[in-house]
Amino acid sequence: MPTNKDFKPLVRARMTRTGESYTTARAQLIRRPTTPAASAAFPRLAGMSDAAVKAKTGCTWERWVWALDRAKADQWPHREIAKYVREKYKLSSWWSQTVTVGYERIKGLRAIGQRRDGAFEVNKSRTFAVPLPRLYRLFSDKRARARWLGGTDLIVRTKIVDRSMRIIWPDGTLVQAMFFRRETGRSQVQIQHGRFPNRSAADG
Repeated sequence: MPTNKDFKPLVRARMTRTGESYTTARAQLIRRPTTPAASAAFPRLAGMSDAAVKAKTGCTWERWVWALDRAKADQWPHREIAKYVREKYKLSSWWSQTVTVGYERIKGLRAIGQRRDGAFEVNKSRTFAVPLPRLYRLFSDKRARARWLGGTDLIVRTKIVDRSMRIIWPDGTLVQAMFFRRETGRSQVQIQHGRFPNRSAADG
């Protein structure tokens, strides 16, 4: 689990005193009024710096935790938290998801790379100096894809031209690819590969 060198001893001390698991002890500590040690841990637990999240959302992690705790969001499912953040704070879908996932990690509801259902996933994005239709075709066209991916026997379940693909990998894991047009003839693909049973499988 992601930890902070200052916050971890507080969690361990509570575990010894109460017999709680690490996740439960951490969540209970963070539910208390924020202490300097707890708030210092938030960026590392969330997987993103305060500076980065504040630049895009206007709030630090401490502020997000305060606002979402006030709404008792840690008792909600993931989709409901993301919808609340998007609608109440007028964030984009991407940043609503980022805030929601960071909050869930801080609250001990998931580890970095883990979904709320317990499965793990990995994410990667890359921008290429090619137009969007060309980048999409290199993924969606079987012959074009074979030139860089080899003979991987994947199954394309659904696709929306120049926007997205949903793929079943040979081992049964799920790959979702999202495509975006960028400036000056460039384009980006964002990959989410999920349904891994544990961290080791996801890292592999």
